[in-house]
Amino acid sequence: MDLMNPALAGAAAGLGVAMPMGAMSVLLLQEAMRSRRAAVAGAAGIAVVDFAYAALATAVGPWVAASLAPVEAWVRLLSAAILLTIAAHGLRRHHRSPAPPGPAGTGAPAPGAAATPVATATATATTTARRAFTRYVGLTAVNPTTALYFAALTTAQGARIGTGPAGAAFVGGVLLASLLWQQLLAAVGSFAGSRISDAARTWTFRLGYGLIVLYAVKIALPLP
Repeated sequence: MDLMNPALAGAAAGLGVAMPMGAMSVLLLQEAMRSRRAAVAGAAGIAVVDFAYAALATAVGPWVAASLAPVEAWVRLLSAAILLTIAAHGLRRHHRSPAPPGPAGTGAPAPGAAATPVATATATATTTARRAFTRYVGLTAVNPTTALYFAALTTAQGARIGTGPAGAAFVGGVLLASLLWQQLLAAVGSFAGSRISDAARTWTFRLGYGLIVLYAVKIALPLP
């Protein structure tokens, strides 16, 4: 069985939901400007939620698709409309919103911090990373857009990713793409700090939602 196609489809879906520079991406960049370790943990948290929603949608989506087989073409159109609505709403919200402010502080250590024992500093960093992971899991999980996005994709493509191996390849592609992108954001934020331009945010945001639009068009064709 050829698993490359569902894996690539999952990677494209993962990038489509991860790349738009929304609130979570900005928060992650700002986290990286303060603490790279916390940002890496937060990035993993976001990717885990993307994976969980993709797995749930993949498990349920094909069953829903089989039940709606007589009106499959109209289901594809509805799914494409949902994706286009997500993209349009995100782009409109980004266009209306002002550029997000930079981090309040530089993260410089307080006077006397150099005297902190190494063991205590390591324990504090570990605790901070765990809290960041938990916080980003929670913030991403309460966003219904991610769940709706994957539900629309998997329902429309149930026949192609309905089998176990294909579904696993799809979900694995989502996890890998989302994790790599979020970790890239963490690395960029840590390296570039506050020097990331608003133009770079804008074009990355547009590219991410552009992927969603392309996916919607692919799902909708051929028309009924």
